[in-house]
Amino acid sequence: MNANVIISCAVTGAGDTVGKHPAIPVTPRQIADSALEAHAAGAAIVHLHVRDPRSGKAARDPELYRETVGLIRSSGADVVINLTAGMGGDFFFDSAHPASGGPGTDMASAAERVAHVEELRPEVCTLDCGSLNFGNGAFLATADLLREMARRIQAAGVKPEIECFELGHVWLAKQLIAESLIEPPPLFQLCLGIPWGAEATTEAMLAMRGHLPEGANWAGFAIGRMQMPFVAQAVLLGGHVRVGLEDNIWLDRGVPATNGALVKRAREIVERMGASIATPAEARAKLGLKKQK
Repeated sequence: MNANVIISCAVTGAGDTVGKHPAIPVTPRQIADSALEAHAAGAAIVHLHVRDPRSGKAARDPELYRETVGLIRSSGADVVINLTAGMGGDFFFDSAHPASGGPGTDMASAAERVAHVEELRPEVCTLDCGSLNFGNGAFLATADLLREMARRIQAAGVKPEIECFELGHVWLAKQLIAESLIEPPPLFQLCLGIPWGAEATTEAMLAMRGHLPEGANWAGFAIGRMQMPFVAQAVLLGGHVRVGLEDNIWLDRGVPATNGALVKRAREIVERMGASIATPAEARAKLGLKKQK
């Protein structure tokens, strides 16, 4: 069991949740305010996507990241910022346009996927370590594309959070580590319950944890109604935890959540299990992070 747990909050994500919840953070101000709310509730790390302020749809405009990160940094809050680098890999097959994909397809180069990371230099950014059938589409990230992304992230002095949705992603991540493209100690995020990756089961989390390299730091989560059960599960297996509106929009049945409320609920679970919550300073020390000045 993990005795000192880092809580990460995934603030808004890229999913089609606007309209399904009364207050999904959309604008840079809303995302920043929600991130700061989560931090005040106990999250040492905030994981950020941005959205188009007009449509609410997922976006990857560097200006939106610039504004959101600027608002958090100017607040003076001592919180670890984790920017997604997972946008630009969405492919939706269309039989009429098999080569270019159908509506919703958004394919970008490695340089485009990490441009905001190279500019803003957060302490952490994600590296989705492999391709995956994702709902009705696919997320595409080839080994060579990931090598280039990892090189750029490393050159920027940022710690990659290696997001793994199935066992093959762990295997590929270990290859990148062996090629010295990811510096020790590596940081993994085990992502469960996302169709069609690893299921949200104890066996799946245990299997993925069992294949991590020696000395790795890791966290894990599951989506939807399994979010809070897997707070407890990750802690029992020695990991850190992630909650937030990216992964689950309900606090209880019929009760819309806020990021602050989800972090508070996770904190209660962790502390009732007898563990403590890590501060941002403790998180940096555990994960080997370089604090952004």
